[in-house]
Amino acid sequence: MAVIVRLKAPGGVEQLELASADLPPPGCGEIRLQQTAIGVNSIDIYQRIGLYALPPERIPGVEAVGIVAALGSEVAGLAVGDRVAYAGAPVGAYASERNLPSWRCVKLPASVPDEAVAAAFVKSITADMLLSRVFPVGRGTTILVHSAAGGLGQLLTRWASALGAVVIGTVGSPEKAEIARAAGARHVIVGRDADFAAAVADLTTGRGVDVAYDGVGGMTLQKTLGCVRPFGVVASIGQSAGPIPPVDVHDLGPRRSLMLARPSVMAHMNDADAYCRSAERVLAAMVDGVLHVTGKAYSLRDAALAQADLEAGRTTGALYLRP
Repeated sequence: MAVIVRLKAPGGVEQLELASADLPPPGCGEIRLQQTAIGVNSIDIYQRIGLYALPPERIPGVEAVGIVAALGSEVAGLAVGDRVAYAGAPVGAYASERNLPSWRCVKLPASVPDEAVAAAFVKSITADMLLSRVFPVGRGTTILVHSAAGGLGQLLTRWASALGAVVIGTVGSPEKAEIARAAGARHVIVGRDADFAAAVADLTTGRGVDVAYDGVGGMTLQKTLGCVRPFGVVASIGQSAGPIPPVDVHDLGPRRSLMLARPSVMAHMNDADAYCRSAERVLAAMVDGVLHVTGKAYSLRDAALAQADLEAGRTTGALYLRP
C-alpha cells in the first residue's frame, strides 16, 4: 500500500490530501520504485492550481530518487536494489512508491546523495536545457538570472559561471544577494522594486545581456525584454508572480530584434535522447562539484506546507519530501 498525496480539486494548498493506494505489479517495461526523496518544483504548483492538467490519479510531482523494488517483464539494464533517479512524465511523484517506465530511470553515482539529486534533478536538467539547447552559453557570454538565490537560479548561476559566463542576478533581499554571490554571480541587483533594466544597462555599458532567464512572469517579463541586446534571447520559464500579460510582437522587433523562447522542460524530457544526454551531463556536474544546491526537507505528509513555502518565496535553494 503506497502513501500518496493527491489533489481533491484545482486550487490552493488545502486541496492536497494524504491518502493511500494499492499498486498493481509493474507492467511490461516498468519497474516498482521505493522512493526515498521527492523533489518539489514550481511545476507542481502549476499542476495544483490547474494550469497544467494532472492524470486521473491526481498525484502531482515530476521527480524522485529511490530503490528499484521490482521489475516488470522486458526490463533491461536495471536490477532490484539499484539506486536510481527519474524526472519527467508520467506525473505522480508525490508517493512513497510507484510504478514507472524503466527508461526514465537513471542509475546514480555512489558519491551523490539521494537528497541532493531529488532536490535538484529537474532544475538541473532545466539549467542544462537553457544553457545548451535554448542559447549556447560559454566564455564571454553575459546572462541575466532572475531569482538568482532560488533553486533553479543558483544552479543556472553556478553552471554558467563554471562555463565562463558573466552572471548578473536579481534577488529580493541582501541575504539572498549573498547566496547569489556565493553561487558565482558577478553582479547582483537587490530589491523587488529595483530598476533592474537600468542596472543591467549600466553594468553592460548599454549593450544588454546575451540571454535572460525569467521565471517570475507577471509584469517582469516586459521589463526583461529591455535588458537584452539585439538578436539576444529572452527565455520565459515560469510565472511565480502571476500570469504573463500578452506580448505584442512589436515589443520584440524589428527595432529590438529579440528572440522570445517559452521552453518546456517537460517537452525536453519527453525527448528520450535529449533527456538521457542532459541527465548524463547533470550527474557528471554533480560528481565534479559544479552543481550543488542546499535543500530543505519536508515530510511527504507536509507537501502542502512545502508548496506554500515555495509559492510565498520563504525559501532559498531547493525543497524535497521524505516519504
